[in-house]
Amino acid sequence: MATTGKSNEASNPWPAIGMEAWALSMEASAVIGLRVFQRMMAGPGGNAESDAEAHRMIDEKMAAAWQLQVAMMTGGLGTTPAVATKKIIRHYSGKVRANRKRLGG
Repeated sequence: MATTGKSNEASNPWPAIGMEAWALSMEASAVIGLRVFQRMMAGPGGNAESDAEAHRMIDEKMAAAWQLQVAMMTGGLGTTPAVATKKIIRHYSGKVRANRKRLGG
């Protein structure tokens, strides 16, 4: 079988993108668990910390979605589906990672 000189990712980026998406999903699951635990420990009536976290979560999700919409409308996500998907995953990965570190202590 002859090679073209291209790396596997250059010829088919989707397996690597799939792994990045899987890693994001695992980290997002951890953040969900940390938030649920925080809310559970606050008790039925909640507390100021868990209420603030719930509001922060909604604000962050709205801001992240808005940033991606602006990027899409201004061409900031690239010109191919693979490039756009990578940029979207990286956009969310940074935010999810920051939340995991903040919530995990």
